Amino acid sequence: MNHMMAAQITEYGGPDVVRFANLPLPEPDHGRLRVRVHAAGVGPWDALIRAGRSGVPQTLPLVLGSDIAGTVDAIGPDVSGFAAGDEVYGLTNPRFTGGYAEYSVVEASSLAFKPASLTFVEAASVPVIAVTAWQMLFDYANAVAGQRVLIHGAAGNVGAYAVQMAHQAGLEVIATASAGDFEYVRKLGADTQIDYRRQRFQDAVRGADIVIDTVGGDTRIGSLDVLKPGGILVSVVFPPMPGEFAAKAGVRSVFFFVDVTTKRLNALTQLFDDKKLIPQVGAVLPLAQAKTAHEMLSGAPHPRGKIMLKVAA
Repeated sequence: MNHMMAAQITEYGGPDVVRFANLPLPEPDHGRLRVRVHAAGVGPWDALIRAGRSGVPQTLPLVLGSDIAGTVDAIGPDVSGFAAGDEVYGLTNPRFTGGYAEYSVVEASSLAFKPASLTFVEAASVPVIAVTAWQMLFDYANAVAGQRVLIHGAAGNVGAYAVQMAHQAGLEVIATASAGDFEYVRKLGADTQIDYRRQRFQDAVRGADIVIDTVGGDTRIGSLDVLKPGGILVSVVFPPMPGEFAAKAGVRSVFFFVDVTTKRLNALTQLFDDKKLIPQVGAVLPLAQAKTAHEMLSGAPHPRGKIMLKVAA
């Protein structure tokens, strides 16, 4: 077999530009391996790439998708630690492309053994969003037990992991969510819930050490008011906030692109296998319905949790 099915775009635009294509099987080069994809995650950054607004340089045509889980199929030069047949999960490459396909060539440095306790679909839902939450809290905010953290969009995919991780680490967790999601975020570990539709969080929160921003816009700017002096706002919402806002308020503001590494994935694997984290899977569609998955990203109704493509049985 030297061809595979993949969801490709040849132009930027809305969900309609996502097309199913029969493409040559990719060969792994230095530092990479080929994975037979069992499942691929669908995330907001996929929509940004599809629309040509990702902030990461791309060339067309491209296969969408960055979160994958599957089995190692072929190994390129200079790759150690993996063998054919290994069950793995991780990020495809720094361009966040190539995942919605039957086979994907993946950088070994952003791949790890799949958590034994997770299915392929659950594992493929993890890499970008869980590593993002991990980096926000521990690499950038240096969160420690006893601190107060305000998490915006706590019922969202990154937010739900941030709530779980902050709770596990002994922080006081304040979560903004809609009232219908209060019970959900409480179960994940939130100590206090704020209904962002009914209440200004700026009136309810003071003296936070950390704000985790997965919302952006006015929410991000208003968050500077709730931080204590020397506090930090960590955001992954593109575009970043101009630095002068934070400088005025005497607090710090950080924006970053996620960096999925084997080491970070291994730390998450331990948490999943110890039952300290729960995966958040929503709609599961076949690869052929990648366009439908992107319509869900654009607002079509779908259950809470990560949208997933099931590729191989």
